[in-house]
Amino acid sequence: MLKLNVTIDENSGFCFGVVYAIEMAEDILEQQGHLYCLGDIVHNDEEVKRLQAKGLEIICHDQLKDIKDAAVLIRAHGEPPSTYKLAIENNLTLVDASCPVVLKLQNRIKNSFDKGENIYIYGKHGHAEVVGLLGQTNNEAVVFQDINELDMTALPSNITLYSQTTKSTDNFYNIKDTLTSSGIEVNANDTICRQVSNRDKELREFAKRFDKIIFVSGTKSSNGKVLYNICKENNANTYFVSNKSEIDKNWFSSDESIGICGATSTPMWLMEEVRDELHSY
Repeated sequence: MLKLNVTIDENSGFCFGVVYAIEMAEDILEQQGHLYCLGDIVHNDEEVKRLQAKGLEIICHDQLKDIKDAAVLIRAHGEPPSTYKLAIENNLTLVDASCPVVLKLQNRIKNSFDKGENIYIYGKHGHAEVVGLLGQTNNEAVVFQDINELDMTALPSNITLYSQTTKSTDNFYNIKDTLTSSGIEVNANDTICRQVSNRDKELREFAKRFDKIIFVSGTKSSNGKVLYNICKENNANTYFVSNKSEIDKNWFSSDESIGICGATSTPMWLMEEVRDELHSY
Protein backbone atom coordinates (compact mmCIF):
# COMPACT_ATOMS: atom_id res chain seq x y z
CA MET A 1 0.00 0.00 0.00
CA LEU A 2 1.22 3.49 -0.87
CA LYS A 3 -0.75 5.09 2.00
CA LEU A 4 -1.41 8.30 0.07
CA ASN A 5 -2.75 11.31 1.97
CA VAL A 6 -5.55 12.54 -0.32
CA THR A 7 -7.49 15.82 -0.07
CA ILE A 8 -10.28 17.09 -2.35
CA ASP A 9 -10.37 20.86 -2.88
CA GLU A 10 -13.60 22.02 -1.24
CA ASN A 11 -13.85 24.98 -3.63
CA SER A 12 -13.73 22.81 -6.77
CA GLY A 13 -16.72 21.36 -8.56
CA PHE A 14 -19.87 22.80 -10.09
CA CYS A 15 -20.51 26.54 -10.05
CA PHE A 16 -24.03 27.56 -8.97
CA GLY A 17 -25.17 28.00 -12.60
CA VAL A 18 -24.37 24.37 -13.42
CA VAL A 19 -25.91 23.12 -10.14
CA TYR A 20 -29.11 25.01 -11.03
CA ALA A 21 -29.29 23.49 -14.55
CA ILE A 22 -28.64 19.93 -13.38
CA GLU A 23 -31.17 20.15 -10.53
CA MET A 24 -33.81 21.38 -12.99
CA ALA A 25 -33.00 18.52 -15.37
CA GLU A 26 -33.10 15.88 -12.61
CA ASP A 27 -36.46 17.13 -11.30
CA ILE A 28 -38.08 16.82 -14.73
CA LEU A 29 -36.42 13.46 -15.47
CA GLU A 30 -37.81 12.07 -12.19
CA GLN A 31 -41.31 13.19 -13.16
CA GLN A 32 -41.28 12.41 -16.89
CA GLY A 33 -38.34 10.07 -17.58
CA HIS A 34 -37.27 12.04 -20.68
CA LEU A 35 -36.03 15.55 -21.46
CA TYR A 36 -34.34 17.10 -24.48
CA CYS A 37 -31.27 19.25 -23.74
CA LEU A 38 -29.92 21.69 -26.30
CA GLY A 39 -26.18 20.92 -26.31
CA ASP A 40 -24.21 19.19 -23.55
CA ILE A 41 -25.73 20.23 -20.23
CA VAL A 42 -22.19 20.55 -18.88
CA HIS A 43 -18.78 20.11 -20.51
CA ASN A 44 -18.10 16.85 -18.71
CA ASP A 45 -18.70 13.56 -20.52
CA GLU A 46 -19.03 11.51 -17.31
CA GLU A 47 -21.81 13.74 -15.93
CA VAL A 48 -23.56 13.81 -19.30
CA LYS A 49 -23.53 9.98 -19.39
CA ARG A 50 -24.99 9.85 -15.87
CA LEU A 51 -27.91 12.09 -16.88
CA GLN A 52 -28.43 10.32 -20.21
CA ALA A 53 -28.94 7.11 -18.24
CA LYS A 54 -31.82 8.92 -16.47
CA GLY A 55 -33.41 9.90 -19.81
CA LEU A 56 -31.69 13.14 -20.86
CA GLU A 57 -31.39 13.38 -24.65
CA ILE A 58 -28.75 15.77 -26.00
CA ILE A 59 -29.72 17.47 -29.26
CA CYS A 60 -28.02 20.05 -31.48
CA HIS A 61 -29.55 23.17 -33.03
CA ASP A 62 -30.15 21.40 -36.36
CA GLN A 63 -32.19 18.71 -34.59
CA LEU A 64 -34.16 21.33 -32.65
CA LYS A 65 -35.76 22.54 -35.90
CA ASP A 66 -37.52 19.18 -36.31
CA ILE A 67 -38.80 18.85 -32.72
CA LYS A 68 -42.32 20.02 -31.93
CA ASP A 69 -44.64 20.02 -28.90
CA ALA A 70 -41.92 18.97 -26.43
CA ALA A 71 -39.93 20.29 -23.47
CA VAL A 72 -36.34 21.39 -24.12
CA LEU A 73 -33.78 22.42 -21.51
CA ILE A 74 -31.68 25.53 -22.13
CA ARG A 75 -28.39 24.94 -20.30
CA ALA A 76 -26.48 27.46 -18.16
CA HIS A 77 -24.58 28.90 -21.14
CA GLY A 78 -27.70 30.64 -22.45
CA GLU A 79 -29.06 30.90 -26.00
CA PRO A 80 -29.47 33.57 -28.71
CA PRO A 81 -32.91 35.11 -29.46
CA SER A 82 -33.26 32.86 -32.53
CA THR A 83 -33.66 29.81 -30.27
CA TYR A 84 -36.58 31.39 -28.39
CA LYS A 85 -38.19 32.40 -31.71
CA LEU A 86 -37.94 28.81 -32.98
CA ALA A 87 -39.44 27.52 -29.71
CA ILE A 88 -42.56 29.62 -30.27
CA GLU A 89 -42.86 28.43 -33.88
CA ASN A 90 -42.50 24.74 -32.89
CA ASN A 91 -44.65 24.96 -29.75
CA LEU A 92 -41.72 23.97 -27.53
CA THR A 93 -41.74 24.39 -23.76
CA LEU A 94 -38.35 25.83 -22.86
CA VAL A 95 -37.00 24.84 -19.44
CA ASP A 96 -34.68 27.83 -19.14
CA ALA A 97 -31.69 27.07 -16.92
CA SER A 98 -29.59 29.94 -18.28
CA CYS A 99 -27.18 31.14 -15.60
CA PRO A 100 -28.37 34.45 -14.05
CA VAL A 101 -24.87 35.91 -14.56
CA VAL A 102 -25.05 35.07 -18.29
CA LEU A 103 -28.59 36.46 -18.63
CA LYS A 104 -27.50 39.75 -17.03
CA LEU A 105 -24.60 39.95 -19.49
CA GLN A 106 -26.91 39.22 -22.45
CA ASN A 107 -29.19 42.09 -21.37
CA ARG A 108 -26.27 44.52 -21.03
CA ILE A 109 -24.94 43.64 -24.47
CA LYS A 110 -28.43 44.00 -25.98
CA ASN A 111 -28.73 47.49 -24.43
CA SER A 112 -25.32 48.48 -25.82
CA PHE A 113 -26.29 47.19 -29.25
CA ASP A 114 -29.58 49.10 -29.18
CA LYS A 115 -27.57 52.28 -28.48
CA GLY A 116 -25.40 51.63 -31.55
CA GLU A 117 -22.16 51.05 -29.65
CA ASN A 118 -19.14 49.27 -31.18
CA ILE A 119 -19.20 46.01 -29.22
CA TYR A 120 -16.14 43.78 -28.76
CA ILE A 121 -16.40 40.53 -26.80
CA TYR A 122 -13.37 38.81 -25.26
CA GLY A 123 -14.33 35.14 -25.54
CA LYS A 124 -13.77 31.80 -27.20
CA HIS A 125 -14.92 31.56 -30.82
CA GLY A 126 -17.89 29.21 -31.17
CA HIS A 127 -18.38 28.73 -27.41
CA ALA A 128 -22.05 28.22 -26.49
CA GLU A 129 -22.14 31.27 -24.21
CA VAL A 130 -20.47 33.46 -26.84
CA VAL A 131 -22.97 32.33 -29.50
CA GLY A 132 -25.76 33.49 -27.17
CA LEU A 133 -24.03 36.84 -26.59
CA LEU A 134 -23.46 37.40 -30.30
CA GLY A 135 -27.13 36.75 -30.91
CA GLN A 136 -27.99 39.84 -28.84
CA THR A 137 -26.17 41.94 -31.46
CA ASN A 138 -27.61 40.31 -34.58
CA ASN A 139 -24.16 38.64 -34.84
CA GLU A 140 -22.56 42.05 -35.49
CA ALA A 141 -20.28 42.24 -32.42
CA VAL A 142 -16.59 41.36 -32.83
CA VAL A 143 -15.43 38.31 -30.88
CA PHE A 144 -11.74 37.77 -30.16
CA GLN A 145 -9.94 35.33 -27.89
CA ASP A 146 -6.53 36.96 -28.26
CA ILE A 147 -5.67 40.66 -28.51
CA ASN A 148 -3.39 39.81 -31.48
CA GLU A 149 -6.51 39.04 -33.54
CA LEU A 150 -7.37 42.75 -33.53
CA ASP A 151 -5.85 45.21 -35.99
CA MET A 152 -5.27 48.22 -33.72
CA THR A 153 -5.00 50.61 -36.67
CA ALA A 154 -8.44 49.60 -37.96
CA LEU A 155 -10.36 49.71 -34.66
CA PRO A 156 -12.95 52.44 -34.00
CA SER A 157 -11.76 55.25 -31.71
CA ASN A 158 -14.39 54.28 -29.14
CA ILE A 159 -15.41 50.70 -28.27
CA THR A 160 -17.49 48.91 -25.66
CA LEU A 161 -15.66 45.90 -24.26
CA TYR A 162 -17.35 42.85 -22.73
CA SER A 163 -16.10 39.42 -21.69
CA GLN A 164 -17.36 35.87 -21.64
CA THR A 165 -18.22 35.21 -17.97
CA THR A 166 -15.57 32.50 -17.48
CA LYS A 167 -12.54 34.39 -18.80
CA SER A 168 -9.53 35.49 -16.74
CA THR A 169 -9.97 38.87 -15.01
CA ASP A 170 -6.22 39.56 -15.34
CA ASN A 171 -6.34 38.99 -19.09
CA PHE A 172 -9.44 41.17 -19.43
CA TYR A 173 -7.79 44.15 -17.73
CA ASN A 174 -4.53 43.61 -19.65
CA ILE A 175 -6.57 43.78 -22.88
CA LYS A 176 -8.26 46.96 -21.71
CA ASP A 177 -4.89 48.56 -20.88
CA THR A 178 -3.41 47.54 -24.24
CA LEU A 179 -6.36 49.06 -26.11
CA THR A 180 -6.26 52.25 -24.04
CA SER A 181 -2.52 52.67 -24.52
CA SER A 182 -3.13 52.44 -28.28
CA GLY A 183 -5.29 55.55 -28.05
CA ILE A 184 -8.67 53.81 -28.09
CA GLU A 185 -11.38 54.96 -25.72
CA VAL A 186 -12.64 51.80 -23.98
CA ASN A 187 -15.93 51.46 -22.14
CA ALA A 188 -14.93 48.30 -20.22
CA ASN A 189 -17.63 46.11 -18.66
CA ASP A 190 -16.19 43.54 -16.26
CA THR A 191 -18.85 40.82 -16.55
CA ILE A 192 -16.67 37.93 -15.38
CA CYS A 193 -18.27 35.58 -12.84
CA ARG A 194 -16.44 35.99 -9.55
CA GLN A 195 -17.26 32.43 -8.46
CA VAL A 196 -15.26 31.28 -11.48
CA SER A 197 -12.52 33.93 -11.48
CA ASN A 198 -11.80 33.44 -7.77
CA ARG A 199 -11.05 29.78 -8.47
CA ASP A 200 -7.73 30.61 -10.07
CA LYS A 201 -6.49 32.46 -6.96
CA GLU A 202 -7.69 29.65 -4.68
CA LEU A 203 -6.15 26.95 -6.89
CA ARG A 204 -2.74 28.65 -6.90
CA GLU A 205 -2.58 28.21 -3.13
CA PHE A 206 -4.14 24.73 -3.18
CA ALA A 207 -1.69 23.39 -5.77
CA LYS A 208 1.35 24.46 -3.73
CA ARG A 209 0.26 22.48 -0.66
CA PHE A 210 0.72 18.97 -2.09
CA ASP A 211 3.37 16.68 -3.55
CA LYS A 212 1.13 15.87 -6.51
CA ILE A 213 -2.09 17.30 -7.98
CA ILE A 214 -4.75 15.33 -9.86
CA PHE A 215 -6.87 17.72 -11.90
CA VAL A 216 -10.20 16.18 -12.92
CA SER A 217 -12.04 17.66 -15.90
CA GLY A 218 -13.75 16.94 -19.17
CA THR A 219 -11.60 17.59 -22.24
CA LYS A 220 -14.27 19.94 -23.70
CA SER A 221 -14.16 22.34 -20.74
CA SER A 222 -12.51 25.71 -21.53
CA ASN A 223 -12.52 26.53 -17.85
CA GLY A 224 -10.86 23.16 -17.16
CA LYS A 225 -7.96 23.89 -19.51
CA VAL A 226 -7.34 27.28 -17.86
CA LEU A 227 -7.49 25.95 -14.29
CA TYR A 228 -5.34 22.91 -15.12
CA ASN A 229 -2.62 25.21 -16.46
CA ILE A 230 -2.80 27.31 -13.29
CA CYS A 231 -2.24 24.16 -11.21
CA LYS A 232 0.62 23.09 -13.48
CA GLU A 233 2.30 26.49 -13.14
CA ASN A 234 2.19 26.22 -9.35
CA ASN A 235 2.93 22.51 -9.07
CA ALA A 236 4.90 20.81 -11.86
CA ASN A 237 3.61 17.42 -10.64
CA THR A 238 0.06 18.07 -11.86
CA TYR A 239 -1.80 15.40 -13.86
CA PHE A 240 -4.96 15.86 -15.97
CA VAL A 241 -7.53 13.04 -15.92
CA SER A 242 -11.14 12.78 -17.07
CA ASN A 243 -11.95 9.78 -14.84
CA LYS A 244 -10.31 7.30 -12.48
CA SER A 245 -9.35 4.88 -15.29
CA GLU A 246 -6.81 7.41 -16.60
CA ILE A 247 -4.78 7.44 -13.36
CA ASP A 248 -1.39 5.72 -13.43
CA LYS A 249 -0.32 4.20 -10.11
CA ASN A 250 3.32 4.77 -11.13
CA TRP A 251 2.84 8.52 -10.71
CA PHE A 252 2.95 8.12 -6.93
CA SER A 253 5.32 7.15 -4.14
CA SER A 254 4.56 6.03 -0.58
CA ASP A 255 3.13 8.54 1.90
CA GLU A 256 2.82 11.38 -0.63
CA SER A 257 0.22 14.13 -0.20
CA ILE A 258 -2.18 14.33 -3.15
CA GLY A 259 -4.58 17.18 -3.91
CA ILE A 260 -7.63 16.57 -6.10
CA CYS A 261 -9.31 19.51 -7.80
CA GLY A 262 -11.36 20.25 -10.90
CA ALA A 263 -13.21 22.64 -13.18
CA THR A 264 -16.54 24.41 -12.64
CA SER A 265 -17.98 21.62 -14.81
CA THR A 266 -16.50 18.75 -12.75
CA PRO A 267 -19.02 16.93 -10.49
CA MET A 268 -17.98 16.21 -6.90
CA TRP A 269 -18.89 12.52 -7.29
CA LEU A 270 -16.24 12.21 -10.01
CA MET A 271 -13.53 13.71 -7.78
CA GLU A 272 -14.66 11.36 -4.99
CA GLU A 273 -14.25 8.38 -7.34
CA VAL A 274 -10.68 9.53 -8.06
CA ARG A 275 -10.02 9.87 -4.32
CA ASP A 276 -11.30 6.35 -3.66
CA GLU A 277 -9.13 4.98 -6.46
CA LEU A 278 -6.04 6.62 -4.92
CA HIS A 279 -6.92 5.22 -1.50
CA SER A 280 -6.96 1.73 -3.02
CA TYR A 281 -3.27 1.90 -3.99
